[in-house]
Amino acid sequence: MRVKTEKSVKVPGVPPGFLEGAHHVDVKTVESEASLREFVARLMSYQPAWVTALFRVRGVFVRLLGLRQVGVPRARRLRAEEVPMSPGETAAFFTVRHAEEERAWVVGAEDSHLDAVLAVTVEPGPALPRRFHVVTVVRYRNWAGPVYFNVIRPFHHLVVGAMARAAAGPRGSTPPSSAPAAQK
Repeated sequence: MRVKTEKSVKVPGVPPGFLEGAHHVDVKTVESEASLREFVARLMSYQPAWVTALFRVRGVFVRLLGLRQVGVPRARRLRAEEVPMSPGETAAFFTVRHAEEERAWVVGAEDSHLDAVLAVTVEPGPALPRRFHVVTVVRYRNWAGPVYFNVIRPFHHLVVGAMARAAAGPRGSTPPSSAPAAQK
């Protein structure tokens, strides 16, 4: 996995203007034989116990900053055909901003302290495995944004890196630590 954190990074499939005004950008790159929808479904389904525990710790931290967290997100197994692809549709706590089949999936989450965008792009071409880029873009909205993000940044890298590796797993698989289908 290759990681870049420069603001000037260029990623195939990212819509124009996507990186403008960003305070933080990072890219995790993995290879997989999955389709874009399969990759996104596995990415969004990845929530082992240690990630759930980090959400609980985050809940305490955000309260100290005067921010809110509406509970701990529940693990949910998402199937490829359920991946939302229309702007305005939701996936977990994200809202779809842009999507193109087999090219890009861009979602965002806005809060009072920051705007976070997650994009998954796949380099075009028929060759397998294909290269997927998981891009995180953060824009601060007030003083709490950089305080919050700089504290969680090391955990963000661990979580998103693990999500990308799990999503790149063998075709048709789901990460072993994903939620069982009964938790929908």
